[in-house]
Amino acid sequence: MPSETNAPQALASVNYQFQFDAVFAAWPLLLKGTWITIQLSLTATLIGLAVAVLCAWGKTSGPAWLRFIVNAYIEVIRNTPFLVQLFFFFFALPAIGLRWSPYTAALTAMVVNLGAYATEIIRAGIESIPKGQIEAGRALNLKGHEIFRFVIIKPALKAIYPALTSQFILLMLSSAVVSVISADDLTSVAANLQSQTFRSFEIYIVVAGIYLALALAFSGLFKLIYQRLLNYPDRR
Repeated sequence: MPSETNAPQALASVNYQFQFDAVFAAWPLLLKGTWITIQLSLTATLIGLAVAVLCAWGKTSGPAWLRFIVNAYIEVIRNTPFLVQLFFFFFALPAIGLRWSPYTAALTAMVVNLGAYATEIIRAGIESIPKGQIEAGRALNLKGHEIFRFVIIKPALKAIYPALTSQFILLMLSSAVVSVISADDLTSVAANLQSQTFRSFEIYIVVAGIYLALALAFSGLFKLIYQRLLNYPDRR
């Protein structure tokens, strides 16, 4: 039988009064945190994709020593937690004299993390291209980088586009972790507001709604980009 002393606590929980005024009053801070989250995610995606394309080329067409380095990079990143990688850039590197701001450390960790995962996605897309297309490019006397640019990467991008966009959404949602190093993203703003107002439920309901809205908005944007730029028939 539950004790009578727990009854007032249970009653207080049922009679909880929602107060969103303090949350909505801080909308400029939430808007700034949202923008930093978007900025971090987009910048990390652009740089990370560039890293991934280079690594995918190195893994599929590079010399043996380069393939070894790329494989080691992928295995290390994919088999360690993102939080540990973030701590490495922000806390471990200063021990050897390399000090970064929270934003720079967060961006670097996100780029390195995305680069490893996107490399495997792009590599799979490259290997899905029929060898006949590559041989046709060679028959036209195209150079290696021209074959990679015009014959391989464009059709491969169409095949892997859904996986890449899903990886971006995951990266954006994972960026909430960077708040642990005081990067001023949306989650960090939420934590500061919670410590000031003690309205945890209201704050994190609003923040969860913002993340959901961002994910849905970017999903719609990616679908529009696909329809406008990549929705062409395959010619194989």
